[in-house]
Amino acid sequence: MTSTVPALGTRTAEGSALQGVLLDMDGTLVDTEGFWWDAEAEVFASLGHTLDEAWRDVVVGGPMTRSAGFLIEATGADITIAELTVLLNDRFEARISRSLPLMPGAARLLAELGAHGVPMALVSASHRRIIDRVLDSVGAHHFELTVAGDEVARTKPHPDPYLLAARGLGADPARCAVIEDTATGVAAAEAAGCRVVAVPSVAPILAAAGRTVVPSLEHVNLPFLQGLMTL
Repeated sequence: MTSTVPALGTRTAEGSALQGVLLDMDGTLVDTEGFWWDAEAEVFASLGHTLDEAWRDVVVGGPMTRSAGFLIEATGADITIAELTVLLNDRFEARISRSLPLMPGAARLLAELGAHGVPMALVSASHRRIIDRVLDSVGAHHFELTVAGDEVARTKPHPDPYLLAARGLGADPARCAVIEDTATGVAAAEAAGCRVVAVPSVAPILAAAGRTVVPSLEHVNLPFLQGLMTL
């Protein structure tokens, strides 16, 4: 999708130095982290294995290949990563076709940023087929571009997806605010040089230099994001 975006170095959003907002998807905009775990548990149950709840923190927020590889090794399931990836995407897609709740504050934040002309990109470790289904509910019109986990050579926790998104917006990564819910996503955004807002979904995330932690998107608005650029 295309749109007019500000040139690098220009000021947007009523004089702010904020040049773009880059948002994670699962657990950040849509309440789907639990859906992924349920899908994983159901698929492995069909293979004759029970997942340990403690593994949930290990697989959350990571690329599909990492999560699938970990679960195969942990359970000893006789299945390849490629085969498991198809099963997990199929099971997850079936779940989101029934219900797709937005995180508290997500709809309001997207509308506010859009109303003030702040360029936005969706940056997810999920595959393109999943992102496109989710966008049917979230609204593809909010985003100048979207980056899927199967469209980059290295996805989160590497910085590549966020660097690609910032470049696509014509923005300096240091002038972009990233909103993430997992340590994996936070690591990717920080490695890209972005200012980070962490909204933990499954596992806690500690505050750190260049990183602000809030309990929900209801605590995030345009002035808040603009203020990050002055820290």
